[in-house]
Amino acid sequence: MRYDLNLLPIFVALMEERSVTRAADRLGMTQAALSNALSRLRIVLQDPLFIRERYGMRPTAKAEQLAPALTQALAAMDTVVLGQRAFDPSRADQVITIAPNSYVEFVLVPALVARLGALAPGIQLRLLPFGTDLAETGVTSGPTAMVLGRLSDTPDNLVVQHIADDGLACVVRADHPTIDSRITKTQYERLKHVNVLPPGRLRAGLFQALDRQGLKREVVVSVTHFATISEIVAATDYCATLPKLICRRLAHDPRLKVVPAPVDLGTFPLHMAWHVRYRQDPAHIWLRTLVADVASSL
Repeated sequence: MRYDLNLLPIFVALMEERSVTRAADRLGMTQAALSNALSRLRIVLQDPLFIRERYGMRPTAKAEQLAPALTQALAAMDTVVLGQRAFDPSRADQVITIAPNSYVEFVLVPALVARLGALAPGIQLRLLPFGTDLAETGVTSGPTAMVLGRLSDTPDNLVVQHIADDGLACVVRADHPTIDSRITKTQYERLKHVNVLPPGRLRAGLFQALDRQGLKREVVVSVTHFATISEIVAATDYCATLPKLICRRLAHDPRLKVVPAPVDLGTFPLHMAWHVRYRQDPAHIWLRTLVADVASSL
């Protein structure tokens, strides 16, 4: 039996996007053209394949059964075609959009920019903010290359890679009247604290870590970015509990000192996620390898 291979990427796009609108945008087709192709797919495969629901398209049992084989077949074709298109970062000339949360922007992006400047000077980096809503970043349907932060409950059309772990420590001013090189649980609970509001997942993780250890703190100031912390702590007797990579940056400020947390507050992961459409893209493979390498070097 002869098959129309043009229908293969349409099936895969619908499986990954679960939306006729997003699949059509991704493939550069009109919705009418994609709907027509879906009708042909249904005839060839003798199954409805996708059932329209309130929030998108739900694949049938047969579509779920066929998906791995058809996705693998398309990936193999992409490998053959894209493999002929070697990516040379030194000659690249393009704008790349990424969405880091405020923590990643502070600790990882400067090193990433430096590496890009050395290896791919023609690449321009554009940053979009990422709090907790993946849809707003465009990574699930738009041109955003990747999102960086702490991720959970991601949609099926994103690939998630764990690239680092970080812990927590405390920052106070260098000449703090009661804190020397360590801080006790009693001292910690007597101090006033500065809290960083974003990013959402990290904020929840810190609160949960404090609860697990039965550690209390009196938050008197809440700010929206890590960059604000140094100025507040340097001018007060307040304490800030922050990721260790943030603390490492702040330790260069002679007005501040970093001390271990009074108890072990555990670690939290850093993730990189991208749309499945970029799996075999040579430029994207190079970029995410670079990001993972920068993260490991921190």
